Amino acid sequence: MDRDTRNAAIAAAIILLVFGLAAYFLPAIMLAVGKVSTVLAAFVALVFVLGLFVVLWLRGRSQRKKGL
Repeated sequence: MDRDTRNAAIAAAIILLVFGLAAYFLPAIMLAVGKVSTVLAAFVALVFVLGLFVVLWLRGRSQRKKGL
């Protein structure tokens, strides 16, 4: 494994870990926020899903610019 593929694997592991932990705690966060406002709870879920796609999209752009 060369340096570039090792760095890509580490970055992928970090992304999976962060979003995995966020997905694990998302129902509890939504229930807590839902006590204040159901619309706000739906917004929290929307931000989570959009955040995942934005991070993956930015990572793909970065990899394309590097030629990987």
